[in-house]
Amino acid sequence: MEETNQPAYELKSARYLAREVLLRAVRPGDRVVDATMGNGHDTLFLCEAVGPGGHVYAFDVQPQALQNTERLLEENGLRDRASLFQAGHQEMDRHVSEPVQAVVFNLGWLPGGRHEVTTLWETTREAVLKALDLLRPMGVLVLCAYPGHAEGARELQELIGLFSGLSNREYNVLHQRFLNAGPGAPECFVIQKQL
Repeated sequence: MEETNQPAYELKSARYLAREVLLRAVRPGDRVVDATMGNGHDTLFLCEAVGPGGHVYAFDVQPQALQNTERLLEENGLRDRASLFQAGHQEMDRHVSEPVQAVVFNLGWLPGGRHEVTTLWETTREAVLKALDLLRPMGVLVLCAYPGHAEGARELQELIGLFSGLSNREYNVLHQRFLNAGPGAPECFVIQKQL
């Protein structure tokens, strides 16, 4: 047997944990939503996960995010698996009319973009509620929050309140955070719809 220097399992960041959940939850042929397209890395990951029979709906308000994502998907030969919308995630219900297996949120700002353009609690709240409605039974909402800036800290606190109030008959809610990561470290929420 070949020996490697790779650990069997490495506990990493909130984003790593989010990806682990998605690897278990998303299957070929699924329909999923990337609510915050960013530079397209989650969109690409989801396109790979759903396979040729699946589909990804991706949203972002910034033209640069759409361009970056489209280029990344084209470079990887997966552009046909995604519908990209230059629209706020709170508008997902206008473009997605079928139940989905997963919705992914990566809050904050566009990596490499202007830091004054961030997700905002009012539209995030609306989008999260719509995402929960779109989930099919046993589907998951995976959200990474970044409390290292003022709006991100507000979003995190409001999300804790919102998710804590969900019925435990309808949803299982997990909040993951690294206790020794220091202030501003990303935190991950995983919500699975039961009914």
